[in-house]
Amino acid sequence: MKLEDVVISGIGVDLRALTRGNPLTNQVQQRLLDLSFLDPPVDGDFGPISQLALQEFGKRSGVTVGLTLDPGLARKLLEGDIDVLLPVSPRADLAGRIFRYMRRKGFFFARLSNYVNVVYVEGVTRNGTPNDNRPNVFNDRRIVLTIVDGVPTEQGNWSATTEPGKDFTERPVNADGAARIAFGQYKSWRVGVHNASKRSGHEALVQVDIVRVHRDLNKDFKRDGDAVFEGSNFGINQHMGFDHPEDNIGTASAGCLVGRSKEEHREFMRVVKADPRRKASQGYKYVTTIIDGRDLSAMA
Repeated sequence: MKLEDVVISGIGVDLRALTRGNPLTNQVQQRLLDLSFLDPPVDGDFGPISQLALQEFGKRSGVTVGLTLDPGLARKLLEGDIDVLLPVSPRADLAGRIFRYMRRKGFFFARLSNYVNVVYVEGVTRNGTPNDNRPNVFNDRRIVLTIVDGVPTEQGNWSATTEPGKDFTERPVNADGAARIAFGQYKSWRVGVHNASKRSGHEALVQVDIVRVHRDLNKDFKRDGDAVFEGSNFGINQHMGFDHPEDNIGTASAGCLVGRSKEEHREFMRVVKADPRRKASQGYKYVTTIIDGRDLSAMA
């Protein structure tokens, strides 16, 4: 059965029937994703996050969502238009530029109020101006964006690095070289503890799903020509840099996404944990987008 069949038959479907293996489940999730109510990817698991997405869609569409996927709701899902339901008017500031960039690239951007978009921009200043992107320097930005009254808005913009420091680049823990995360978008992090078994352990976004990394075997502090590896157990966490100096990443990163300051990292965690999706499910996986600042500047 498909949404079209629900509309034509005039008979509703119990939402409890939206289970794995049911084509209708995937179609409902895909429409919610297309309309920015649900994160990618479609997984056939109509759990708390999908249920929240459907409830939010109902509110925006003027439809009461009960226990049934009724013909009226099915029709709204089929006919929904993202720019009507969740219109966005980006400004000319950094938040607006990132929104437009992500849309052109086909990246997901959560448009509901209070839903966070975690973004790292490599090699830029606080306002998004490209810098020299020198190795071993906290010269990248960790940014959290939300939509406020239809406008992409910064909820935080902090000093960070998307690259390993000199120590781990020259003496990598992996024989294939230090990891440098590949630019792109991944749904791969949950709230957890970085270095849980050590005294330095602290709350962070911990990698639990697949990311791609370049392995800097030749130790030239670049991704160019490096072999790309894909995996879910690289330990590419989003953690704090323990107030290391701006010009010396040192041992603060072996390839993770690291916010330099302790206090700023704690603020980052407060912001991301307030997301309604995590309140709906403590196991919520966060989407994070890593952008080359030069590419962002070129598309401005």
